Amino acid sequence: MPSNAKPAGPRLYQQVANQIRHVIEQGGFTPGTRLPPERELALQLDVSRPSLREALIALEIEGRVEIRMGSGIYVCAPPAGAPEPLMLGESPSELMQARSVLEGSIITLAVARASRQGLDQVKACLDAMRRDVRRGQPPVEADRRFHVAIAEMTGNSVLVRMVSELFDGRHGLISSRMSRQAENAHTWEAALQEHEAIYQALEARDPHQAAAAMFGHLTASRERWVEESMGAADTR
Repeated sequence: MPSNAKPAGPRLYQQVANQIRHVIEQGGFTPGTRLPPERELALQLDVSRPSLREALIALEIEGRVEIRMGSGIYVCAPPAGAPEPLMLGESPSELMQARSVLEGSIITLAVARASRQGLDQVKACLDAMRRDVRRGQPPVEADRRFHVAIAEMTGNSVLVRMVSELFDGRHGLISSRMSRQAENAHTWEAALQEHEAIYQALEARDPHQAAAAMFGHLTASRERWVEESMGAADTR
């Protein structure tokens, strides 16, 4: 049967990017001039700062603005010719919200079906992540395996696929740009400690503590990934 579902509209950051283009065009901001700081723009457009930040990064990738660390947001000359559509990926903040909802539920099922083999696999991923952090290397792959290993404990291949796909959303253009700005040795150390709390709750077979630890980790990750990268272009 044909589907009656309507195609999804523009993502929120795309809508905000259109608003910023309008501000540039109507406000007389010529190439080389500086836009208002992010906090002021967010108030002017009545949008959240995470959504504004994602929109600004989308415009930077497009070549319409330049975000100078510690200096501000500067208007660039529009690219010559018709711009080609860019596959920028999902909203980072929406990805993290989806992961919180999904993985916060998955881990309770993982606790109910926990086996020694499954727990050992999660611990192996945690140990690999710890080694990477100690070496000063971003433990992205070990981080991914950790979350996928927990989903595998449920015995549900659909949940495993969903966790994998949401995690891999971090490789979109906007998410990758924000990751480079927000992730460092300090944030990875914090993430490692949160992973250890998750494993301890799994080991204790405590579904409530496990869900709280997972939700707390993904909430903190969102703050680090999205919110900590927002102030880069704000001037004092």
